[in-house]
Amino acid sequence: MEDHTTIRSEARPAPALRRYVSSYVGFDLRGFPAGVHCGPPGHVLTAVITLSGPLEVAAGVDDGSPVTRFSSVAGGLMCRSVAIHHDGRQQGVQVSLTPLGARAVYGMPAAELAHRLVPLDELLGALGVELVDRLRSATTWAARFAVLDELLLRAVGRGAGGDRVPRVRPEVAEAWHRLVAARGRVQVGAVAAELGWSRRYLTERFRGEVGLSPKTFARVLRFEHAHELATAHDPLPWADVATVSGYADQAHLVRDWREFTGRSPTVWRRGEVLLGTG
Repeated sequence: MEDHTTIRSEARPAPALRRYVSSYVGFDLRGFPAGVHCGPPGHVLTAVITLSGPLEVAAGVDDGSPVTRFSSVAGGLMCRSVAIHHDGRQQGVQVSLTPLGARAVYGMPAAELAHRLVPLDELLGALGVELVDRLRSATTWAARFAVLDELLLRAVGRGAGGDRVPRVRPEVAEAWHRLVAARGRVQVGAVAAELGWSRRYLTERFRGEVGLSPKTFARVLRFEHAHELATAHDPLPWADVATVSGYADQAHLVRDWREFTGRSPTVWRRGEVLLGTG
């Protein structure tokens, strides 16, 4: 058995931020074998601030994507996993933003960040630099989460004060909420009809705001559910993972797994050394 330790701390953002930020997670993983972790696509935009060495990330797995070093990184919605190269230790804070919160915190629609990884200070400027410095100076998870609340509230207030960021169309926000609530198991045409839009118009508006079409976003949501089941401490057999997460059969799950991780489910499980860390 590997001699490793896993520390994980979660918190909800301040009430005024919860429309825009879904969670904070602090993590300290030590003693794992060095390797490449597949950071899977999901329904939120992720920002990571490291508390130790730089984060080495590529925007694709086993596809020749260049590895870039970040002290803090923000990513948009993806259709593939990012490759996180590590030496067996990972320490940092992860912030999950809703796509609809990208305008409030970053000052731009989530679509502008789709399929991209950028330094966090490129989006937040001096506020991003202050955020990294203060998170690294804090000595407890509670103190770090308090820093996140303070500075992200300032980022939101900075945008609201100048009214510089147009609001998200309520129909797009409602479509996003419905797709997430159903974990992708809903017909896009039915959602469009309930909103009083055509499917084509919803697709154009949704892609323009979020960066993915509703159909692709629904596929990401189904994969995200399957990934949660597959990373549980007592995972289901692959056929059951496929059924529970809404795939027609295991073959469809395998197809999506290859597309979203660059690996088959079996190869992924064999190579993912950070399984069980949350």
